Amino acid sequence: MTLTGQHLIAGQFAATGNITFVGYNPAQETDLTTHFFEATAEEVNSACEAASAAFAPYKKLSDADRALFLETIAIEIVNLGDALLETAMLESGLPLARLTGERGRTAGQLNAFAKMLREGSWVNAIIDTAQPDRQPLPKVDLRQMQIPLGAVAVFGASNFPLAFSVAGGDTASALAAGCPVVFKAHPAHPGTCEMVAAAIAKAMEICNIPLGTFNLLQGSSHNLGTALVQHPAIKAVGFTGSFAGGKALYNLAAARPQPIPVYAEMGSVNPVFFLPGILKEKGAALAKGFASSITMGVGQFCTNPGMFVALADDNSTNFINDTKTELSAITVGAMLTAGIKNNYLKGVTHLNKATGVTSSTQANATEVKPHLFITDVAAIEKNPLIVEEVFGPCSVGVVAQNKAELLKLASDLEGHLTATVHGTAADLAEYAELLDILQDKAGRVVINGFPTGVEVTHAMVHGGPFPATTDSRSTSVGTTAIYRFTRPVCFQDFPDTLLPDALKTGNPLKINRLINSVHSNA
Repeated sequence: MTLTGQHLIAGQFAATGNITFVGYNPAQETDLTTHFFEATAEEVNSACEAASAAFAPYKKLSDADRALFLETIAIEIVNLGDALLETAMLESGLPLARLTGERGRTAGQLNAFAKMLREGSWVNAIIDTAQPDRQPLPKVDLRQMQIPLGAVAVFGASNFPLAFSVAGGDTASALAAGCPVVFKAHPAHPGTCEMVAAAIAKAMEICNIPLGTFNLLQGSSHNLGTALVQHPAIKAVGFTGSFAGGKALYNLAAARPQPIPVYAEMGSVNPVFFLPGILKEKGAALAKGFASSITMGVGQFCTNPGMFVALADDNSTNFINDTKTELSAITVGAMLTAGIKNNYLKGVTHLNKATGVTSSTQANATEVKPHLFITDVAAIEKNPLIVEEVFGPCSVGVVAQNKAELLKLASDLEGHLTATVHGTAADLAEYAELLDILQDKAGRVVINGFPTGVEVTHAMVHGGPFPATTDSRSTSVGTTAIYRFTRPVCFQDFPDTLLPDALKTGNPLKINRLINSVHSNA
C-alpha cells in the first residue's frame, strides 16, 4: 500500500493539519521520505467522539462477533505481506527474522483473545440466588459480571513496532472487552502504524463493525498524548514506555474532573540473583546465557536484566570474567531511535563514572557496545542511581559480602516487572526467604531461566509494583489483560428476560459460572 501520512478517524484516512514529521532509519541514521501529519486538536476531538459514539453499538455485539473481528484483523495483518515487514525494518532497524516473529505474535495475541471470547467464561459471572424465606430478612437475587469501560486511549511502544503497537496487546484486550480504541501511533514507526491501521479498517468493513471502533492519530509532540488523556470521552489509558512518560500521563489522568485509570508499563531493572551453588556448578554456561539475555534485541526489551546479584567468592569472580568475555564477542547492532541511543550512551557514561570503569561507549557510528559494570552493596547505598534502568545492552553486577547483605538488598528493591533466581535445589532451600521477598517486588518471578521475552498465555503477568507500572494488579500481556478495561456490575432482582445471557438462569451461553459459591456450567 502507498502511505498517506494521514489519520484514521471513523473509518476514513484524512488529515487537515499543516505540520508534518518524518520517520527515521536508525540503521543508516537517516530520515525517511514520507511526511506524516501531526493531529490537530479538532482531529483528536473527532477521533475521541467517534470512539465514544461507537461504544454503545460495539459493546452490544456478541462475543462471537467480536471474536470474528479480532480474527479478521489478524488475517488482514498477515495479508499485508512483506511490505509490512520491510517498512518496519526501515523504521526500527530490527532484523527480518525478529519482525516476522513479532508479526506472528501479534496475530497470535488477537487469536488468543478471540478464543477466550468464543468460550465466554471471561465475564466472570457470579450468581447468588434469592432466599425469600430467609430469617430475619429475605435475601435478594444478586448477579455480577464484567462489562466494558468505554473508549480507551492506547499509546504505541518504541521497542515493538507490531506486538506492542497498533494491533498489539493493549488494543487487542480493549477491543476484546468491548471498548473502542483511539491509538496514538509511535513516531518512531509511523508508516508501520498506518499499514496496520489500514488492516484494522478493512477488518471493520468486512465484519460490519461500527467505524469509530478503532481510530489512529499520528503525531510526534507530547501535546497529542496530553489531549488524548484529558478528553472526557476517554475512560482508560494503556501505555508502554518510559517512566517519565507514563507517570506524566498518570498525573494528567488523576487530575481530570473525572479521573480515569492509566495502565502504564514503565520499564524495569529486572534483577537476577545467582546463588553460590549454581555458580560453582554452571558458572560458565550461566555467563553465556546471561550475556545473551542482556543483549537480546540490543537490550531494548522491558525485561532486559539490568542488574545481577551474587555473593563475593571465586565462583562469582569467574562468572563476572566469563560474562565480560561473552559480551565482548557479541555485536548488538543499532538502537531503535536516536533518542534511545543517546539516552543509552548517557547512561553508560554515568555508570562509567559511578563505578570507576573507563571504556568506550560506542562500537562505531551506528552501533553501541554492550557493557557490564561491577559494584557492591555499600556503593549502591551511597548512590542508588547506580542500579536505575539504563535501557539498552548493559547490566550492573552487585557483589554482596554475605547472605544477610544479599537479602537486605532484595528487601530494599523497588518494583520490577521480573525477578530471577538461579540456584541448585540446595540453594533454593537455603534462600527460601529470598523467593518470598521477590514475590512482593515483581510481577513475574523466574527460577533458573532468564526473563527476556514474555509468553502470551493465560497465566502470564507482565506488570509489577510501582515504578514498574502504575497498577500492580494488572498485566499488559496475556488474556487477563482484558480486565484492565472492564468493571463489575451487579444486577439485583432482575427478571430473567432482562438479564444479559451470561447471567440468565438457563445459562444459554453454557459458560462456567460461580453459582451460590459453586463453580458450574449448568
